[in-house]
Amino acid sequence: MNSDVFIVEGGHQLSGDLTPQGAKNEALQILCACLLTEEKMTIANVPDIVDVRKLLGLLKGLGASIEEASGTVEIEAKEINIDYLATEEYQEKARSLRGSVMLLGVMLARFGKAFIPEPGGDKIGRRRLDAHLNGFMALGAQIKSQHGKYHLSGADLKGTFVMMDEISVTGTANVVMTASMTQGHTTVYNAACEPYLQQLCEMLNRMGAKISGIGSNRLEIDGVSTLSGTEHRILPDMIEIGSFIGLAAMTQSAIRIKDVQYEKLGVIPATFAKLGIELHRDGDDLVVPQQDHYEISTFIDGSILTIYDSPWPGFTPDLMSILLVAATQAKGSVLIHQKMFESRLFFVDKLIDMGAQIILCDPHRATVIGLDRSYPLRAIKMTSPDIRAGVALLIAAMSAEGTSTIHNISQIDRGYQNIDVRLNALGAKITRKSS
Repeated sequence: MNSDVFIVEGGHQLSGDLTPQGAKNEALQILCACLLTEEKMTIANVPDIVDVRKLLGLLKGLGASIEEASGTVEIEAKEINIDYLATEEYQEKARSLRGSVMLLGVMLARFGKAFIPEPGGDKIGRRRLDAHLNGFMALGAQIKSQHGKYHLSGADLKGTFVMMDEISVTGTANVVMTASMTQGHTTVYNAACEPYLQQLCEMLNRMGAKISGIGSNRLEIDGVSTLSGTEHRILPDMIEIGSFIGLAAMTQSAIRIKDVQYEKLGVIPATFAKLGIELHRDGDDLVVPQQDHYEISTFIDGSILTIYDSPWPGFTPDLMSILLVAATQAKGSVLIHQKMFESRLFFVDKLIDMGAQIILCDPHRATVIGLDRSYPLRAIKMTSPDIRAGVALLIAAMSAEGTSTIHNISQIDRGYQNIDVRLNALGAKITRKSS
């Protein structure tokens, strides 16, 4: 386990350009989908982060041939050793990576059977696999569960109507991957429609799949027997883009975020603008100018603003922690309602220790009373609980007076590529040390 810590000297303004990495959440889906074909897949803009490294390790263990160069990964999965799924080595590695769950749909589609332990990932609340497993069963799969392990078999899968019991991105991805190689016609309703899921469907179509309704919550799929290889480029990470917006506001920095694919950002820019954060679009760049103050808007009737997460095209839950920390130094108040996960707000106790005025109403809601920079946050020692809260705490530390220590930064490394090096190049003072 990585035991590194960040030593963060706060109070420094940043200036310059940042290019977002490839999207973590898309990369995990796309790399799993590469095993649907025996032919070569070429994937560009792959982020070099811990979770991607773990997944590539799993694919290599399964027998896939993988070559990497400058953010591009070539995968050829001609000979897959499906028995590797039952080994202790695979189980141990898969438990540490939530994205490993998407190998279920791939293996079921290509080999008619799959095996996986309960996957790991962030401890942000209950994250059941029901949406995945119910979708597989609707297609005709048989599932046995014992001691946190799932055994799937599906020699006679057939297309059908699948009603997703929740709008799960990875659940939809899993069902779509299986249905794309399942005989007959499948309708997936109440499907997730995030840009990353759209990217997956469009790539599958280039491989020979027949998927329509992309971008909506109703996907129509005609199964094919085989898929071919193709090339694909991963979108810039919208969560990293949102993190950089919050970072610029909190540290009073002028930052240009390059090549953001603005049309794919949905309501993200508008939601940060509700906090009073100034943003400008310049071509496909997003410019955040230096701001001494920013003021939270209210609803039209003057009541306190509420911001909540919801499935796409709503505001992504992965940016709620960034939005919350940015609100601590705004002028005004906002209610942050984290609907989708019940443990993601527990990191606010560290912000309170730093001097933020936050009332944790319950596991899902926190009221933030902005300080309008009247009282800067103070440096403390803290621990990163998950990827997104970890970066929120890093942003808080960079804006604070004094020097903070952040433990368990392996969580941050899971989702952000060389974040300390990239921010230091713009004027941050972040030192990585072994604890």
